[in-house]
Amino acid sequence: MDKIIRFQSQKETQGLLGAHDANLKSIEREFKVKLTLRGEHLKISGSAANIKKASQLVEYLLVGLRSGSTEIGQTDLAYLISNLKKGKKSLQLEQLDTGIIRSCAGKQIGPKTIGQRDYVEAIQKHDIVFGIGPAGTGKTYLAMACAVEALKKQEVRRIILTRPAIEAGESLGFLPGDLEAKISPYLRPLYDALYDMMEAARIEKYIETGIIEVAPLAYMRGRTLNDAFIILDEAQNCTAEQMKMFLTRLGFDSKAVITGDITQSDLPGAKPIGLLQAQEILKEIGGIKFIYFSGSDVVRHSLVQRIIQAYEKAV
Repeated sequence: MDKIIRFQSQKETQGLLGAHDANLKSIEREFKVKLTLRGEHLKISGSAANIKKASQLVEYLLVGLRSGSTEIGQTDLAYLISNLKKGKKSLQLEQLDTGIIRSCAGKQIGPKTIGQRDYVEAIQKHDIVFGIGPAGTGKTYLAMACAVEALKKQEVRRIILTRPAIEAGESLGFLPGDLEAKISPYLRPLYDALYDMMEAARIEKYIETGIIEVAPLAYMRGRTLNDAFIILDEAQNCTAEQMKMFLTRLGFDSKAVITGDITQSDLPGAKPIGLLQAQEILKEIGGIKFIYFSGSDVVRHSLVQRIIQAYEKAV
């Protein structure tokens, strides 16, 4: 049994195939079908059930390409294949997002799972959003994309990125270098995401002028943050007092996104996790939204998703 799918352009064909036909090879291997490309036509051969799933995936990918996506990465493809094989749906075709912004490399940055879509929509609609879940679910990365987009649209005047540096503790003063050198390792993941989305020269200019600020959580004390998009990363390492302090910094025309993985807290056992307490205290307050990610929202290497699922079962 065969099915024929027609491409509309050579660019569309190349986007679907991937580098060295890697995408087609993955689809053949995962769905046990044979894919044959002849000109503008792709023939899918195999059992009726396998053809149905493979063609559904190909047609889904074509919608993305026709909506503006320039390419389909192996990570995105692995996620879609995993969901289809489990009988789950990813983003509905009519809700396919073409991206929040483009990275410096020209790639679209946007939600790739239902959980991520809900997260981005929550950030757009609410002033305070908590993104809670395992590593690899895009909590910080998508929040950063939303922040950069808000700055470009002049919805905010500055971006403030912060995270607790609890590992340094009282020994911070004994580390070599000036203060920036001491705290830089704890803030590196925030810089990494930022440099994916903006040119280095612009980031440096924005940091010099205070349009972008990257600082430890302790630096937020006593401030009122107006006209800002604020991201608190690694919030599972906040104490209850730190969380309250941070949340009460929010000023007029500002938005805050708090991200964390409750299972990965580095706080000493006697200290209550501020992120856990916030869930209970703030769950009924309007204007605050909690989004919970699971292993199915992981868009890193497929092994990461399986590792998270294995740990979830073991708990």
